[in-house]
Amino acid sequence: METRASRPELLMPAGNLEKLKTAVRFGADAVYLGAEDFGLRAHAGNFTLEQLDTARKLTRQAGVALYLTLNASLRPGEFTALESLLEELKPLELDAYIVADPGVLTTIQRIDPLRPIHVSTQANSCNPRTAEFWRKNGASRINLARELTLADICAFREQTAIELECFVHGAMCVAHSGRCLISAALNERSANQGDCSQSCRWNYQLTEQTRPAEPMDVEEDFRGTYFFNSRDLCLVEQLPQLIAAGIDSFKVEGRMKSLYYVATAARVYRDAIDRLCADPADSDPRWREELEKVSHRPYDSGFLLGSDDAKIHPSDTHYIRTHDFVGFVRRDAQGLWVEGRNRFLRGDEVELIGPQMRQEKFIVREIFNFAGEPLPAGQPNYQLRLQLPGWAEEGDLLRRKRPVAA
Repeated sequence: METRASRPELLMPAGNLEKLKTAVRFGADAVYLGAEDFGLRAHAGNFTLEQLDTARKLTRQAGVALYLTLNASLRPGEFTALESLLEELKPLELDAYIVADPGVLTTIQRIDPLRPIHVSTQANSCNPRTAEFWRKNGASRINLARELTLADICAFREQTAIELECFVHGAMCVAHSGRCLISAALNERSANQGDCSQSCRWNYQLTEQTRPAEPMDVEEDFRGTYFFNSRDLCLVEQLPQLIAAGIDSFKVEGRMKSLYYVATAARVYRDAIDRLCADPADSDPRWREELEKVSHRPYDSGFLLGSDDAKIHPSDTHYIRTHDFVGFVRRDAQGLWVEGRNRFLRGDEVELIGPQMRQEKFIVREIFNFAGEPLPAGQPNYQLRLQLPGWAEEGDLLRRKRPVAA
């Protein structure tokens, strides 16, 4: 058995360069991102080769690992383009490629044989024998299928020497380990080629065969019915069991999520991992409270605790949104300023959040533009100056609690 790291890695999504910088600043040990081809998020802010070079320099300077997703299922005619891409990527010396297709794995081994290979959740690794197959064929890590229980995961650690990675937070897919055909069937966009239209989030009605003109709503809320819509995963409260089970990397889903989501998830899981590795009995209600403050569907522990429930709950999978991300702190020669992201007013109570779980509420007394003129409100994309708490730094975020609906 290989020697394991003293603490699990925190692996965060990076949908674009700004989110990558935020993930690094708020505590990620590693980030994963996609190039313009062969990942499974065709509509995320994927990286050009030039941007990948910038990302590689930033992460290397910060001591953060950089993994590139190449986990699409390739067709015969696509391997020439993959080979060309790998030749261009080779000088970047990325820390690992994430793959699901054995053909992609063997292509990487031929062109860039020194590069570590991680196996994606798309490979549906459900048992230790599968893990050993991947290890013997050159992979150094597998992402465990999300359908596994804690007992299943413990069996992996006992029966394989490969590194184990598991998702601990973010959206769950209606299909087994993400292999879904709904988008392809309804919208001619293949999820397994990186072009998912998230058709499982659409509204649906039930129709009886002999009455096609009489669609029926099932457990409808005020916006519609969601037959295929799963809850979101949140395992912050189960981290002690996962650490004890021998997980090497905790992965957060969300390359298409907001910068605020990345910052909040990173700061919470960073704090939780560090404290729990020092004291497995540690606990902090703020971890869950903070994760409740990002937009999400109702949280669930997935299949980890042994439930056979499919996690599809048509009546309660609407998004919960209690806070708005209203500003991003930047710096120029005159000092700190705020880039507006959502509307907020003079007199509003807002909260500044930073790494290491730093946060502080304050009242916005005055808002100015760069010309020094007072403004009644901050707006998206406005460049603003306002009085911030003394500990504020570039890269911190401002949020505001949303008014409770009457």
